[in-house]
Amino acid sequence: PLSRQALAALAELQPLTGHGEHLFPGRNRQGTIMSENTVLKVIERLGYKGRMTGHGFRSIASTYLNGVGTIRPDVIEAQLAHADGNATRAAYNRAAYMDYRKAMMQFWAD
Repeated sequence: PLSRQALAALAELQPLTGHGEHLFPGRNRQGTIMSENTVLKVIERLGYKGRMTGHGFRSIASTYLNGVGTIRPDVIEAQLAHADGNATRAAYNRAAYMDYRKAMMQFWAD
């Protein structure tokens, strides 16, 4: 789920990106997504070379949200699309936690 702020930002981007299959399309081959290297190059141009990666933003979110103390870790992990490390629990628990995730993402955006 996305926050109100994220949805508003995406609505502003749509006239720039069109109505293609991907929000962040690849530049060189039609039908592909922007590469991780493209994101890394932008981060480097912003002055964070060697200090941040695209995946690092996920780490920041996980660290902050877990530190809040009131958000269930399984909800955070579900939002990050991490597989449950406990094979038995993963086999039985199919919960998507959508209502919790929506509230968490709105909290993060606010």
